Amino acid sequence: MLGAVLAKIYSKPTIKEVAKRAGVALSSVSRVLNNHDDVSISMRDRVLSAAAELGYEPNLLASGLRSGSTYTVGFLISDISNPLFGDIAWGAERTLDLAGYSMILANSEGDPERDVRMIRLLKQRRVDGLILSIADERTASTSNELKNDSIPIVLVDRQLEDVPRASAILTNHSAGVQSATEHLLALGHQRIALITGPESLRPSRDRVSGINSAFEATGAQHDRFLRRHVDFSAAAGESTLLELLGSPDPPTAVICGSNVILVGVLRALKKRSLRVGKDIALIACDDIPLTELHDPPITVIARDTTKIGESAASLLVSLMNEPSDRLRTVVLPTSLIVRDSTCPPSTSGR
Repeated sequence: MLGAVLAKIYSKPTIKEVAKRAGVALSSVSRVLNNHDDVSISMRDRVLSAAAELGYEPNLLASGLRSGSTYTVGFLISDISNPLFGDIAWGAERTLDLAGYSMILANSEGDPERDVRMIRLLKQRRVDGLILSIADERTASTSNELKNDSIPIVLVDRQLEDVPRASAILTNHSAGVQSATEHLLALGHQRIALITGPESLRPSRDRVSGINSAFEATGAQHDRFLRRHVDFSAAAGESTLLELLGSPDPPTAVICGSNVILVGVLRALKKRSLRVGKDIALIACDDIPLTELHDPPITVIARDTTKIGESAASLLVSLMNEPSDRLRTVVLPTSLIVRDSTCPPSTSGR
């Protein structure tokens, strides 16, 4: 008696029960659950409503054995400690979950060799697709690991010329930094420093392009522009700005190409007793909580980081469902949020 009761409690509803509840044929339920195109909207709604009422969950393992799909996606990021990637991963996972996929997250810790190892590991897990934000675009071993694969790939803020089948979700960093630089030039700044990530990454190159465009558009002197490519670390941001501040002609404004670098820049300014928004102007990339909570709040080149993840996942799902050799690239916008950290050049000596 108890066994029968427990069996009833723990038994899972079957596809036959869904068909009975919906009042349709078993084959109709199967077509709906397998996303066939020849299903009317009313039929789809009827079946899905019945499945929801019963708490029916499809057997992904059995379905995967039939279709060759694991319903999993691999997402490789280059730095799990960076809040930026947390937002992107959250957006991607939410979108994948709605599409019926789970996500495996891997971290390369900024190491190109680890990029390759993690990609191999994800492929060994038989993931159906890859979302990648790799540590270095110019490492041949990474391209070699990917270029002969048929697995759908979406790059996040990266481009691999040797992997022509890799689609990408990009950000218009060039326009964002151009807008930020024009804002600083309008305030009277000429000696502007950009401290950004390695030149081997597209966002860093685009940011340099943006500053150059701003100087050209306004007729400002290019030799007043200071560019530094550093590792994505607070230590690199701190040491680089301390070096620039110690020069005979230090910058009056700084643009940080990463929120991790920003932390180091703030440390350097504190060591030199320089007040943000009074003694020096400061602009950051990405609107993280630190930029809003800092006193004064920091002007930022903002982008919707959650949307980046959602867009990457949505594009990948499309590629997995409709395989294509056609490269797809989506470029997302930025916006300049002006706060109290940007000020005219200080007239006091430093």
